[in-house]
Amino acid sequence: MDDAPRSSCGDACTCTPQRSAAAPLGMPLSAAPAAPAALDASASASAAGSVTPGSGEHLIEQAHLAAGTFVMGDSSGDRNAADGEVPQHPVSLAAFSIDVTSVTNDDFARFVDATGYLTEAETFGNSAVFHLAVAAPEEDIMGRAAGAPWWLGVNGADWKYPGGRDSSIDGLGDHPVVHISFNDAQAYCAWAGRRLPTEAEWEYASRGGLDQAKYPWGNEEMDAGGWRTNIFQGEFPRTNTLDDGYLTTAPVRSFEPNDYGLFQTVGNVWEWCSDWYDANYYATLSADSPTANPGGPLDGTVRVLRGGSYLCHISYCNRYRNSARSQNTPDSSMGNAGFRTVSL
Repeated sequence: MDDAPRSSCGDACTCTPQRSAAAPLGMPLSAAPAAPAALDASASASAAGSVTPGSGEHLIEQAHLAAGTFVMGDSSGDRNAADGEVPQHPVSLAAFSIDVTSVTNDDFARFVDATGYLTEAETFGNSAVFHLAVAAPEEDIMGRAAGAPWWLGVNGADWKYPGGRDSSIDGLGDHPVVHISFNDAQAYCAWAGRRLPTEAEWEYASRGGLDQAKYPWGNEEMDAGGWRTNIFQGEFPRTNTLDDGYLTTAPVRSFEPNDYGLFQTVGNVWEWCSDWYDANYYATLSADSPTANPGGPLDGTVRVLRGGSYLCHISYCNRYRNSARSQNTPDSSMGNAGFRTVSL
């Protein structure tokens, strides 16, 4: 499936295709998943498996971050106008602990083995796969995403079969789990006695203590002195030269951590946050005195994603930055999105 048109993604591009009533991947509107999108995470978990809150063993190493204040939002000028990365505003946060890596396939497998949980990709029967990563027979291809035709709806694609039914996660235990919806991430958190980070916590952790830096390592570009993260190289979306070594996901500890010890907060996979998304939310916060522990808008239709992924490219999606934002519906899943968790 290498005939995807050239990228024409603008400011409003989400970088992740949406599972919605518009069925942009060709997904049938009559689909009746076991865990409908309207259900919250606890209901989804109840429908798809037996999840006892706090019963799981979360084994990912933790970074313990002290309470602090930082300036949130874009300072580089590289922001996407439609994403609401400004105005910059001060935020103060209570101390918290956060996973140093994304949740891996091995981590998620322990959860599934303990609970029998089925992800929303499994209950819908399909998910979104980048066209160069498809490993499935032609009859499994459902269609292309509207506005992002390099994304294909693939029957049988899910966390265990990330490219479709001819793929597997054998040998990929230390890669980030993908094809995970917001609701799936919430179910894992309930089992593990954890939660998703707020958007402010995620950005504070990603910055690693470097005030207003563009990237977790500072302001140098990601290929200065050797690749620092996993993004797309070459001509997006047709040809990936694999300069950083990876077509899709990389092991979660493939590159140097930031000064807080976190690995790959930018690139590799998008990570769900707990906040509802509103492009105008930052404008509601004080620019003079720190907002304490902001949790985002009170309601909405889409949730925040942070960090960019292996598909980010300067010509298409330059959201592999500390302040960059994206969003998607809570039931959406795709081959470049996962999550990390924080302490309750």
